[in-house]
Amino acid sequence: MARKHAPLAICYDFDGTLSPGYMQNFDFIPKLGMKTGDFWSEVKKLAKDQHGDEILIYMGHMLRKADQAGVSVKREAIEKFGEGIELFDGVEGWFGRINDYGRQKEVNVQHFIISSGLREMIRGTKIGKHFAEVFASGFWYDHEGVARFPALGVNYTTKTQFLFRINKGSHEVWDKDKVNSYIPPDERPIPFKNMVFFGDGETDIPCFRLVKDQGGHSVAVYKPRAKKGGKGVAEKLIEQGRVNFAVPANYTEGSEADQTIKAIIDKIAADAALRRLGKKE
Repeated sequence: MARKHAPLAICYDFDGTLSPGYMQNFDFIPKLGMKTGDFWSEVKKLAKDQHGDEILIYMGHMLRKADQAGVSVKREAIEKFGEGIELFDGVEGWFGRINDYGRQKEVNVQHFIISSGLREMIRGTKIGKHFAEVFASGFWYDHEGVARFPALGVNYTTKTQFLFRINKGSHEVWDKDKVNSYIPPDERPIPFKNMVFFGDGETDIPCFRLVKDQGGHSVAVYKPRAKKGGKGVAEKLIEQGRVNFAVPANYTEGSEADQTIKAIIDKIAADAALRRLGKKE
């Protein structure tokens, strides 16, 4: 009988991590006839004026501006905006390649999104099919499939709940009971030590710290050839002990990200082999 493969959950932020910008910037905001900078400046001002959560504010602002511009916010229309989202080099081929490497090492790799962006847009991207779950902000849709108001807003602190959901196998975001129930660590589907979190900056710090402190691996990525800021932020996170690795957001074969995740897979495979040997004693 074939051995059960060791589990590995690779969790990703989206904007700035797999894509070089906010997902709304590529097609949605230009469709409104606005400059991206103007849209986000308005969001920040509204959040400050209303003492509001910036995620909920941007979602409401999307709907308000779309109504003014006559832009459809039906579910399928929002998903279609995902088709135009640009991705970092190597992202499209990353998932199949890493899955194959995991199988060779008897590691079952699953990919998850944990993002403040929109789940509908993410599912509409070229890579949407590769994720076991997309935990991201989303709209409430009426009987005609039109987005009316936010149903779920995911900000930098609420992101951490989804790591616990993955850990415990509680993937239904409406279910508060299972994720808060006690499950012995050895009975949880994916231990934290078998998790990796990819993020790009300070808003990912709660997830970085949770995964790292629980024995998993946190990876800060930065834009390759960025003129300023990104690499310094990532390296600062290393210095502060908040992440294990800082690598360019280049996902091509042989890249630092590729080598890092393959080394983690090797470690998980070796740990599983040692546990099997220990049980024979």
